[in-house]
Amino acid sequence: MINREWHLLSRPVGWPKPEDFALVEAPVPTPREGQVLVRNKYLSVDPYMRGRMSAAKSYIAPFELGKAMQGGAVGEVIESNAEGIAVGDHVLHFLGWREYAAVDAQHAVKLDAGAAPLSAYLGVLGMTGLTAYAGLLRTASLKEGDVVFVSGAAGAVGSEVGQIAKLKGASRVIGSAGSDEKVKLLVEEYGFDAAFNYKNGPVAEQLREAAPDGVDVYFDNVGGDHLEAAIGSLNEGGRIAVCGMISVYNNTEPAPGPRNLARLIQTRGRIEGFLVGDHYDLQPQFVQEVAPWVASGALKYRETVVEGIENNLEAFLGVLRGDNIGKMVVKL
Repeated sequence: MINREWHLLSRPVGWPKPEDFALVEAPVPTPREGQVLVRNKYLSVDPYMRGRMSAAKSYIAPFELGKAMQGGAVGEVIESNAEGIAVGDHVLHFLGWREYAAVDAQHAVKLDAGAAPLSAYLGVLGMTGLTAYAGLLRTASLKEGDVVFVSGAAGAVGSEVGQIAKLKGASRVIGSAGSDEKVKLLVEEYGFDAAFNYKNGPVAEQLREAAPDGVDVYFDNVGGDHLEAAIGSLNEGGRIAVCGMISVYNNTEPAPGPRNLARLIQTRGRIEGFLVGDHYDLQPQFVQEVAPWVASGALKYRETVVEGIENNLEAFLGVLRGDNIGKMVVKL
């Protein structure tokens, strides 16, 4: 049996190039004591992976050159040397970018394949969903009646942020996206009160039009001109939760910071970055509250599904370009 896996060959400078990567054939691993062998069925590709391709010091170790990359994955156990996990069980783990993985049982989470589609555990009910939940409710301290602005709102995290805000009593939710199709989706399917295409004009002007009374919470997935616009529209006591800054991930020079930070003095505003890994204590509460919303249709989600391990890299590059609507997953 052959296991195909993606290796990082060189660290990208600017936009990643195909020659920085290779799809390599390797033997299917044999699980040791305490491990399970998983045939992956869905793989996750996410913006944060771009940071792991750099050698720069960060909150997580960089990918090693010449070795398989990592990421979220769900699959079926086909061999088990661990108590509590049987052949035929489905598990969530973080040895993606490959077809087969020998996973330590302590790092494998058993899934209920009948409760939701397996791919949902990589998105709306997985790390993506918890990111939205923790960032909005804990970091940004959402309150009933808040006006909320979400950038990258048609993405996996942003779309869930906007809907949770509405379900939790936000008075108005505004989203930005990169196409008119996505703007329509935000308003007509996800229930945003307003949305705009950031490519159609200055973000600050479009935000002021969509939120004439200002914003109380900004959930940042983009950075750059979106962050500056949000600071400009921030109300007194406003909170900004920084989840990602995809607009600068491929820059080769430092991006200029917002020019209006002094406004935080006037508004007593707060900007706080966060990592989902610091909020896993919320996981039980998150699943208990969000799973019924998903089951009832109160919280909707979309997936962009790419077929085949050979297209894993293109799917990742598509996330950086904004090609996806909702969560981008690779189906094996």
